[in-house]
Amino acid sequence: MIRQAAASTADQVFLDLEDSVAPARKEEARHNVAEGLRTLDWASKTTCVRINGLETALAYQDIIEVVEAAGKNLDTVMVPKVRCPEDVYFVDTLLGQIEQRMGLDRRIGIEALIETAEGLVNVEKIAFASRRLETLIFGAGDFAASMGVPSLNIGAQPFGYPGHLWHFPMVRIVAAAKAARLQAIDGPFGAYQDMEGLRTVAQTARALGFDGKWAVHPAQIEVVHQVFTPTEEEVRQARAFMEHYDGIAADSGTGAITINGQMVDEASLKMARELLRRADLADGARRTVLVS
Repeated sequence: MIRQAAASTADQVFLDLEDSVAPARKEEARHNVAEGLRTLDWASKTTCVRINGLETALAYQDIIEVVEAAGKNLDTVMVPKVRCPEDVYFVDTLLGQIEQRMGLDRRIGIEALIETAEGLVNVEKIAFASRRLETLIFGAGDFAASMGVPSLNIGAQPFGYPGHLWHFPMVRIVAAAKAARLQAIDGPFGAYQDMEGLRTVAQTARALGFDGKWAVHPAQIEVVHQVFTPTEEEVRQARAFMEHYDGIAADSGTGAITINGQMVDEASLKMARELLRRADLADGARRTVLVS
């Protein structure tokens, strides 16, 4: 699976030491992850390892063994079930010590999984906890368990709920991430053969401001890329806003103009610039999608 991930079209790959690894194979998994980081060709992919939770006796050793063995080839460490900023402080401090000891000339980043009620309550503080922090991620499965939501389908909308069940936590995570200038990434959709279901939840995540979404199977990558890449029509409209505004507003001396029956002002231009920025990232093969 590690070899397949390295050869995939994903933009970022995280190698897992947590939920997908049986308890009896945790030690072996560390070796496999380090070996994969050292020996495989990751091309331009961002590489990440998800450690075990900080409440376990495994997390500190996960960080030490993997970073000491393969830190030169590792971009970020993903911390599951982050509850409070102190969790981030701990990982930040340990990474700094290892980097100093191993003579690493690059700073390894941190990605924080928000997947408990306590983590959501503290998400704003978590977002500003460290300069290493790069990403906040919504983990719907563990969050559902933490909240007592009666669902067995990770990332799906529970049957019978009239609205969007995850709207509040997702918006709060995005707001905290953007305030701290971090990425916001939506977590997994477990029904990996249900492409339309994946497309629906990915479209919702994009609409709420998320920068990307996990893929738990290579078959999901294309759908996620499609959803998070601005369409040609969106790009055309954004460019039209920019071009028309510069000309008409300059001639009329007004801050708000009308284009095809739609008001366009400075706020519209900010939206257009952001959409074009995302389009440029996609053109540069930097769409954000992760494979676990």
